[in-house]
Amino acid sequence: MLPLHKGDDPDKGKKSIPGISIFAHASTWIRSILAKPASRNLFGFLLLNLTFAFVELTYGAWTNSLGLIADSFHMFFDCTALLAGLVATVITRWSPNQRYTFGYVRAEVLAGFCNGLFLLFIAFFIFSEAIERVFQPPEVKHDRLMIVSIMGFVVNLIGIFAFQHGGAMHGHSHGGDDGHGHSHGGHGHSHGGSDQQILQGVLLHVIADTLGSVGVIISSFLIQQFGWMSADPICSMCIAALIAISVVPLLQTSIGVLMQRAPPTLDAQLDTCYQRVQQIEGVAGIKDPHFWTLCSDVYMGSLRLLVHPDQDVFALTEQARAVFTQVGVRQLTIQVDKAE
Repeated sequence: MLPLHKGDDPDKGKKSIPGISIFAHASTWIRSILAKPASRNLFGFLLLNLTFAFVELTYGAWTNSLGLIADSFHMFFDCTALLAGLVATVITRWSPNQRYTFGYVRAEVLAGFCNGLFLLFIAFFIFSEAIERVFQPPEVKHDRLMIVSIMGFVVNLIGIFAFQHGGAMHGHSHGGDDGHGHSHGGHGHSHGGSDQQILQGVLLHVIADTLGSVGVIISSFLIQQFGWMSADPICSMCIAALIAISVVPLLQTSIGVLMQRAPPTLDAQLDTCYQRVQQIEGVAGIKDPHFWTLCSDVYMGSLRLLVHPDQDVFALTEQARAVFTQVGVRQLTIQVDKAE
């Protein structure tokens, strides 16, 4: 693994020239981004999306089209989602250390939460501005507006194609992999984050942006053919609604992880697991079960296992651990207590 942070740097402690050091770190990040197909797709589409966002913003200001300006802001915030995804794909590969014993895999969760808040803010701003324009619609210069709108639609289609074929929509299994160990001391292994989950989140933004481009094309057509200036603010409100709707699942997921909520995918399975463990011969009961999501699709837990006297404690804990491993819990800490 590349030395992506201080703890992994073999040259730590050596003097370095600031300019050269910055260049070295930047080249390390770029090599890490280009090392994986998922991050390469993110980086390529980030450059394309950012370039066209400036084009849309310029034409929107020139033609006085709020719809085009709104779509450009949406693309700018899609760029933040892409950038956050890029950073997350690199940071989540950093190794655990004495201070961050679980590693840095929750970087993707923090990035998603912050990005969600920004998207809600911009959606509110666009919607409030559109309401004012509904009652006092300004004149929109529709020259070349249709061309730019279609170009934006094509850019978003490229993004959808890239992420669908880059692994964003391909499922994967979290079945009972007995290779995931268990440690009561320092972590001796890394809990790898899921790039596929990052790509799925970005893909949702790109799809919403594609629908926004469709709205701009429709409003451009209505303005050109019928002179209906109200189509522009109505389109803007639709774009704002799409932004808000697309960000709700992202916020729900990130808040749930940060609040240590039990994994939603295990809601229907944990009770069954408790019953199966209590049916193991020698087990008297379970106390203080806690399960949470470390990062996307990485589930962890802890519990107290009450056992009867004169039992093989190791065998019982392994049987109990196997029950939870089968439903996708990667690491389970079990405290064994004697039943009274």
